[in-house]
Amino acid sequence: MGSRSVSVGLRAMFSMLTPNESSFERVEEVPPYVQQATPFFVGLMVLELVVGLLKTGRSVVTISDGLTSIAAGMVSRLPLLLLRGCELSAYMYVWEHFRLLELPWDSAWTWWFTLIGVDFGYYWVHRFAHEVAVLWAAHQVHHSSEYYNLTTALRQSAAQQFASWVFYLPLALAVPPSIFAVHIQLNLLYQFWIHTELIRDLGPLEWVFNTPKHHRVHHGRNLYCIDKNYGGILIIWDRLFGTFAPEEDKVIYGLVFPIRRYESLFVQLHYYRYLWKKSKAYKTFSDKVSTFLKGPSWKPGKARLGDHVDNPKVTGREEPHRPSWSLPLQAYVAVHFLLVLWTYHELFQNKMMLSQSTLLGMICYILLTLTSLGFIIEQRPNSGFLETFRCVVMVTMQRYNCLTPPLPFLTVPTEVR
Repeated sequence: MGSRSVSVGLRAMFSMLTPNESSFERVEEVPPYVQQATPFFVGLMVLELVVGLLKTGRSVVTISDGLTSIAAGMVSRLPLLLLRGCELSAYMYVWEHFRLLELPWDSAWTWWFTLIGVDFGYYWVHRFAHEVAVLWAAHQVHHSSEYYNLTTALRQSAAQQFASWVFYLPLALAVPPSIFAVHIQLNLLYQFWIHTELIRDLGPLEWVFNTPKHHRVHHGRNLYCIDKNYGGILIIWDRLFGTFAPEEDKVIYGLVFPIRRYESLFVQLHYYRYLWKKSKAYKTFSDKVSTFLKGPSWKPGKARLGDHVDNPKVTGREEPHRPSWSLPLQAYVAVHFLLVLWTYHELFQNKMMLSQSTLLGMICYILLTLTSLGFIIEQRPNSGFLETFRCVVMVTMQRYNCLTPPLPFLTVPTEVR
């Protein structure tokens, strides 16, 4: 990676690219900024870990929570192996069939207008994801960690992208897809670095920009934190629409009712099951539908968004859940997680050369691995059986060259005849 690539990649993480270097005529020319950001994700997470140790004397992340967050990020991007992102696909369709005018792709005014437009769209994506229960079912994944660090930023939903595209369509009436494709990535990347407790206050920047201080509030389950500070890059939308809250009491992170689970598919899907069971308890069709379309805490007889009278009281003395499991198990899970992370990386690098059936098979293997490792962290009774099955699948796939380990010597056990 050259010095210019490093400069562009690092500045993309903070949405500090200039219009001249990030304006493109065609969508095909737009760099995959998010995919290219992996080294910066890793570097900043390591930096946070080191600074956290030096500053507080303890680790800011645990193996169980950190791996669960990264696993959620992996799962969230697996659909992109089989189809183009919904946001860009829908955007391009509206642009091609319904655009009212065509802003010049090489104008700085178009670039800045799109930055603000995408961030405004994101504010409403985010707000609806908190105020509509079926959308919250996807977004709750991001809030399910009881820790707040850079790995939490990667804890994303696989399903949210299938609804968020609607909010960006007005831009498609005028803004070229290539410029939108740049800013939808930059908006996402900016939100990585604000997931940290180590940066406390940024002075005057706090008035305009979303910062770690503001976003900590958003992740809190304290009463004053709930449904506040939705902004992506800018915090001005929250100030304008009455959803801003400053950081006050110690923030206790996570869901109002913590799930304390580490199995990837459960983290992604459990709330859909909860909504279904909740709707079945109601007798009228209207109440059943309202379960999905009104607020997560709505019940018959309450306002659209419900209320928080049933929430457990937050005292400020709550501690994040830490499962008790042996050091050898932690090492085993960490090693096999790194191996599947390598497989995941190679899959995205080579996806254009693989058939749909091969991609689907590899996706299933990755999901099997993440599920099995989650079972081990949770110390489920059937974790030994599932992990044995997974290892047999892994060795078989290596034997037939479906998996390529990062180090050649790791293939030796599978090559013995």
